[in-house]
Amino acid sequence: MSAHFKAILQALLVTFLWSTSVILIIVGLETIPALTFAGLRYTVAFIILLPFAIRQSRKQSIRQLTRADWLLLAGLGLAMYTLTQGSQFLALQYLPAATHSLLLNFSSVVVLVMGVFWLSESPTRAQIVGLLIFLVGVVLYFYPVAFSPDQWLGIGITAFQIVANALAAVLGRYINRSTKLSALLTTTVSMGIGALTLLFGGLAVQGLPILDLNSLLIIGWLALVNTAFAFTLWNHTLRTLTAVESSLINSTMLIQIGILAWIFLGDSLSLQEIIGMLIAAVGVMLVQLKGRRSQPAT
Repeated sequence: MSAHFKAILQALLVTFLWSTSVILIIVGLETIPALTFAGLRYTVAFIILLPFAIRQSRKQSIRQLTRADWLLLAGLGLAMYTLTQGSQFLALQYLPAATHSLLLNFSSVVVLVMGVFWLSESPTRAQIVGLLIFLVGVVLYFYPVAFSPDQWLGIGITAFQIVANALAAVLGRYINRSTKLSALLTTTVSMGIGALTLLFGGLAVQGLPILDLNSLLIIGWLALVNTAFAFTLWNHTLRTLTAVESSLINSTMLIQIGILAWIFLGDSLSLQEIIGMLIAAVGVMLVQLKGRRSQPAT
């Protein structure tokens, strides 16, 4: 087996693990409050990554960071984990997995627009075409519009998540440009700040529930496998895969989540919704192509 084909299989495994996260979150929400659940997941993941970050920091001292760098990392942590992940867990209480996944892909569109004004990144023709294709797919998926009050609430929370996620993505790019921190250190420091804030906030608002074995296993799996392991493996694949390949593989998550939700949650999709989702996935793939390796959030 060639190294390139192996990297493709590894990247597909990562997207599969990230897709299963949505299913596990929905199952876990039956017994664990949303904000506390999210805080526990990423706090445990932070604890797992911390020893590796400390080992790396011996070669790359954190002491070199300025106050401005710390503020940027704190902002990234709050945007990426406290706001984005907290709102995701809340939104999944009200929306089907496939619907939430489709709406969340608006993040790529928002990032594209924010990149123009903040990072002076001009979109390519392929990205503009991808944006239009994505919008066509979304309209087809939801037509005719008919949401319950709870679903409208979920859509509102998801809209907040989209903005927070886009802000985190643009801020992450800015940090990668302006600091010399490795991806591991950037992730660990920002995750620690954001996860602990989310956890303490969740405990203050929702309290700590009694966690049964099933809940503990879900939290542990999400933290160890779907976050710490998957993040490490994805970064390993980026050494081999091109931007086109990474974006294409990452775009399959929209389809994977729809299939997994159908199998494990009983969420059915009409033919129109399936076609709309496929069209939107193609659009997302084009929007994500930037001529470099892509790195989605964990």
